[in-house]
Amino acid sequence: MDTIATPAPPTLNGKHSGDMKKQSNTEYLPRQSGGDLLKEDDSLLRNALFATLRHHHPKLAAKLDVIFALSSAWSLTESDSDFQLLESRLSDLDPAELILISSAFSQLLNLHNLSEEVTQAQHERAVRMGEIEQSTRSTNRSFKKLISMNNISPTEIYNTICNQTVDLVFTAHPTQALRQSLLKKYATIRNHVERLHNSRMSPYEKLECLEAIRSEVAASWRTDEIRRQKPTPQGEMRQGLGYFHETICPALPLFYRRIDTALKQIGQPMLPLDHNLFNFGSWMGGDRDGNPFVTPETTRDVVITARLAAVNLYFSAIEKLMFELSIWRCNGELMELAKKIHDKQSADPYGLAEERKRKNFWEFYGIIPLTEPFRLVLSEVRDRLWHTREILHHCLVHPSLPLKGTLDNDPRAYATKQELLAPLMVLYRSLCETQDAAIANGRLLDTIRQMQCFGLAMMTLDVRQESSRHSDAMSAITDYLGLGSYNDWPEEKRVEWLLSELTGKRPLMPPALATSPEVADVINTFKVCAELPPDSLGAYVISMARAASDVLAVVLLQRECGVRDYMRVAPLFETLDDLSNSEAQMSSLLSNPWYKAHIKGEQECMIGYSDSGKDAGRLAAAWGLYEVQEKLVKVAEKEGVKLTLFHGRGGTVGRGGGPTHLAVLSQPPGTIQGALRVTIQGETMEQQFGEKEVCFRTLDLYTSAVLEASLNPAATPKQEYRDAMAEMSQISCEAYRKVVRGDERFVDYFGAATPVSELGRMNIGSRPAKRKNKPTIDTLRAIPWIFAWTQTRFNLPVWLGMGDAFIAMEKQGKLELLQEMYQQWPFFSVTLDMVEMVFAKSDPRVAQFYEVSLVDKELWSLGDELRQKFRDTKSILLKVVRHSGLLQSANTSMLQQKLALRTPYVTPLNLLQVLCLKAVREMEKGGDAPDKYANYSPENDETDQLLKRDPNAQRQPYKAAVEDTMILTMKGISAGMQNTG
Repeated sequence: MDTIATPAPPTLNGKHSGDMKKQSNTEYLPRQSGGDLLKEDDSLLRNALFATLRHHHPKLAAKLDVIFALSSAWSLTESDSDFQLLESRLSDLDPAELILISSAFSQLLNLHNLSEEVTQAQHERAVRMGEIEQSTRSTNRSFKKLISMNNISPTEIYNTICNQTVDLVFTAHPTQALRQSLLKKYATIRNHVERLHNSRMSPYEKLECLEAIRSEVAASWRTDEIRRQKPTPQGEMRQGLGYFHETICPALPLFYRRIDTALKQIGQPMLPLDHNLFNFGSWMGGDRDGNPFVTPETTRDVVITARLAAVNLYFSAIEKLMFELSIWRCNGELMELAKKIHDKQSADPYGLAEERKRKNFWEFYGIIPLTEPFRLVLSEVRDRLWHTREILHHCLVHPSLPLKGTLDNDPRAYATKQELLAPLMVLYRSLCETQDAAIANGRLLDTIRQMQCFGLAMMTLDVRQESSRHSDAMSAITDYLGLGSYNDWPEEKRVEWLLSELTGKRPLMPPALATSPEVADVINTFKVCAELPPDSLGAYVISMARAASDVLAVVLLQRECGVRDYMRVAPLFETLDDLSNSEAQMSSLLSNPWYKAHIKGEQECMIGYSDSGKDAGRLAAAWGLYEVQEKLVKVAEKEGVKLTLFHGRGGTVGRGGGPTHLAVLSQPPGTIQGALRVTIQGETMEQQFGEKEVCFRTLDLYTSAVLEASLNPAATPKQEYRDAMAEMSQISCEAYRKVVRGDERFVDYFGAATPVSELGRMNIGSRPAKRKNKPTIDTLRAIPWIFAWTQTRFNLPVWLGMGDAFIAMEKQGKLELLQEMYQQWPFFSVTLDMVEMVFAKSDPRVAQFYEVSLVDKELWSLGDELRQKFRDTKSILLKVVRHSGLLQSANTSMLQQKLALRTPYVTPLNLLQVLCLKAVREMEKGGDAPDKYANYSPENDETDQLLKRDPNAQRQPYKAAVEDTMILTMKGISAGMQNTG
């Protein structure tokens, strides 16, 4: 890695230790320099952890001091002797110290990430206050830019944003390594650190705030970082809902207010109350592609859980409104509604009051008089929400009850968003008509906008399944009917038969159909969907979709299983071949008169960034995704269909991750027409929604980017740019596949040089790491593929093949063309900027340490070749971007500092991981613990408890220590290598 300057490392016992008592007198105020703020907070939290270690483990603290100093020195000098000293120190740790040291560095990285989040939040706050100029876009700045620079009229801006929607879909992909217990503690720490910066605090209050930070840091240290049991899909859903409760639901109406203010400044009215700038979806409990733990029952459970979260949100909001709207003046519409409610409640006033007391309502037990019509109407809404919640609880514990039918058949429960919104809209109109618009546009408006956005579903659930599972289900049916095997039919016959059944009226599903467990799961999933409220269901995503029949089969299965409100069907194109063939498939599908009438002019297609990158390499995948978007949009335009592209982006660069605003604006012109659907995966949930200021900024970035992409799309690239990309795509793909698929050494090297085989022990997700048991690159999921290389800081999937392409172009005399493309083409510049960032985070010397320690010597030659490719790619990349070194552009100083602060924390974890991987693999082969630990036993009760934290295993102390340490290093390195772009 290029050397990045960093301040002298603080020590535990030396003069740089940053005494907490002295820090308590520091004046914490917002600063112009984000770098100073980041260093200050990083030091504050590091010293809080060091203080905890000195208290609990004084001997260990001295060792940690030395290890941290050596790691910091190596990060500055990259001296072999410093590295060897660091390795020697770590090799001498006893089993308990292995766990504690790895946990310390893992916690340091997590705390550092909190520092970055606070710095980002402070930056956003300073921008809003006008204290500093904003470098990236906001919706307000986009309005001004579009008017002043692009001559877009305010009316056109208003009409565009009123027809614009961004769908954010939370997936269940396992890239969040932190336990929920620690995430909550870290959130508390982050809030306390922000208080130090934002509040005018007295000296006593500062001391109390610092003490609260110490307390939470100590509690984090005493919390087991390792998730001892694999999470369930239901647990993943509950964790995802936590972001809605903490940040998303509160932030959304505030963000809408900001948009209203920005619109007012350009002479436009506020957003219509019935328009959603955002919709939220989920794959948690619906993504069954290769996940045997997502069953039909799971899908039903998570839908009910999400609806309960929505009802609880609105119940609390309604109770607050009842206190606020103590108003007597109303219009005739509201008075008429109030009278109806009053007459109904008057039938049994005593019983009503007693029932409300039993429900422990906050206030307003009895019948509210007509002189307070707003409260009267809201009391009815409150009663119905309570009953809706009771119905949901009842259905949750009685799985045989059909949820949709139970809600529809109970007049006291809310079954649709429209029912819930109707009385609140009456209140809103009344206030506006009686000249009380200021009151209407307060909490009532916020509640209406929450209900409009989240509905009673909170977030719609997508269902995802692999295409062959549907084909197997259809084959079971055709075999039973004596029509032959559907799986053996050519595509033309499949489409012809499916359309004949879809246009016919006969039932197709035989009651006595004998099925395999896999086919039964497919059919039962559709049957469960038929019993769920349609507003809780989003898209049905077909992974590995390769033909029009894949889509038609899902439509037919929905009809046969009783899904009356059809889920829209979205084919997912993932591999490079699937991307290339998608144009013909969608053309066949959309040109069919029956299907076009069925979709009512709207189609969704999903494009996968993760598997396409694993299949062809990042550069070829990026170009394939760019081209397929253009082609699919043209097909849709030809057929008169509105197309929404669903971007299956991951959090890391290797899986399509990158800065939101740039990622959107670098898409092909004309492909984002006011509609964007994108996945929010794993650790990016925390990065984008874990803090209220950052959540607000995330909503702002998506809104402004989609608005600009719609009204001022990027220019169409020159043909010579396209020709160059096509050529480089082919070269890079061939070079990538030559190594990953063509080199017989590669699979063995990958398995030995990375912890890919051990990642499953982390228990960070509910689904298996492989789609099938056969251990090949093809069956390995994209997430562990990227994750494993990230752990070694080699990041091979991001850059492999790219250097070959660039070097080939240089040999043709086209280096200047590439440099021009970088300057003039957003797609190309964003792609290369992300790769440059990955190079800055990579370190082939660390990767070589993994190789020398873990890989057979016969395979070292492959490692030498790969590291040479790394150097060649880095060199040619810097030529293309015209940088003297990595991250040398004017706007990357903060990123440099982030990486400089992280590196001394990450390197010891890399070395510890190698030591533990080697030990674990030797023990799995039947080897024994090293002689010096053969008879190791815990020296005290605390150490004994430390080594026995896994309740599911009876292990020898040394083995327990090594395995736990290995997992802790994976978590820590994951935190240290997260996307800092």
